Amino acid sequence: MTLATFNPFDPAFRANPHPFYDALREHDPVHMAFGGLVVLTRYSDVATVLRSNDYSRDIEKSAKPVDDPIRKRMRERRRDTSKSILNLDPPDHTRLRRLVSKAFTPSAIEMLRPMVQHYVNEALQSADVRVRNGGTFELIDDVAFPVPFLVISAMLGMPIERAEELRDWSQVITRTLEPTVGVDDIEQADAAFAQLLPFLDEVIAERRTNLGSDMLSSLISAEESGDKLTAEELVTFVVLLYIAGHETTVNLIGNSMLALLRAPDELAYARQHGLSPNAIDELLRFDGPVQHTVRVPVVPVQFRVGDRTIEVAPGERVLTSLGAASHDPSVFDNPHRLDLRRSNANKHLGFAAGTHYCLGFALAKLEAQVAIESLLQRYAHIEVADEPIWRDRLTIRGVDRLALAVA
Repeated sequence: MTLATFNPFDPAFRANPHPFYDALREHDPVHMAFGGLVVLTRYSDVATVLRSNDYSRDIEKSAKPVDDPIRKRMRERRRDTSKSILNLDPPDHTRLRRLVSKAFTPSAIEMLRPMVQHYVNEALQSADVRVRNGGTFELIDDVAFPVPFLVISAMLGMPIERAEELRDWSQVITRTLEPTVGVDDIEQADAAFAQLLPFLDEVIAERRTNLGSDMLSSLISAEESGDKLTAEELVTFVVLLYIAGHETTVNLIGNSMLALLRAPDELAYARQHGLSPNAIDELLRFDGPVQHTVRVPVVPVQFRVGDRTIEVAPGERVLTSLGAASHDPSVFDNPHRLDLRRSNANKHLGFAAGTHYCLGFALAKLEAQVAIESLLQRYAHIEVADEPIWRDRLTIRGVDRLALAVA
């Protein structure tokens, strides 16, 4: 099989997509994949699409109907529910985002640093006890999952007793974002929602009678220009914040720590200088947790490849490969090398771009910075103790198990 193929069903592709991204970018940068999917891998194309008003994120509304049982099932399960802000276009997207944007500004997130540091310290202290008793330091279970989960729970004012269940629900639900999603995945996600939603309904009902200073209380009472969230919009928004508020950051911390441990010079630099915002951007560029996102043109669009013009009709699905774009050598010198001093690292597309630029970018960067710097400050020696185990995913890419030897 040629490398210049977008085939997420290939285990080799999922295990390490970058050789495939490179081949696609060089030989077929506007690639026609299965089911009419148009795959873009050049930075210029991806950035243009993400920032253009000629494309819709509302795939169910804007994409051409396809005779595919999986996509039909996905449409049916969304028909009677409020759409996530992730899948809305302006002005609906603008209205919903405005209701929570103040809580996610960089200045507001910076005020959370002491809380993040507190949760990191607690996580490391618990791991220390187990390591001293002969246990293993497992980065994901010990730090990468509990810290983002506790932070978003505190922001929303959510109970934390069902953390393990939420982790399981989140992984099942996010599986439906994969291009390889099947009927079994959808049924498992429906079962997870059937358990998650009553839990959230109960919390929301209780909060309505006992409003506090948390974000959930703010969402319940929020009003902007006479506009409030409907009951369906509220629960959909809480699901997104609750899951996205920790799921991608878990992978950012795990992927970033592994990348540093595999680059001794950069690890030494991080120990000496800490992780600046630019260094976190480089870690996001190098192996970000979100690898691609889909848009649908609402007008005819064109792409140039050499002397050819490739036309894409309205309604076709266009997959923008964030991971490929962030490794484009025309923008990033020696892109497969981790370089914490890279001058243009902030041009990465790990958080997408344009209208749908990640709302939680500042929170994710803060949590990753505090977690990794605290690890490096606490332990003079850290190395990978066993072969990392990656989640068998492509859209949300991350290490699932990362055992460390620390001293």
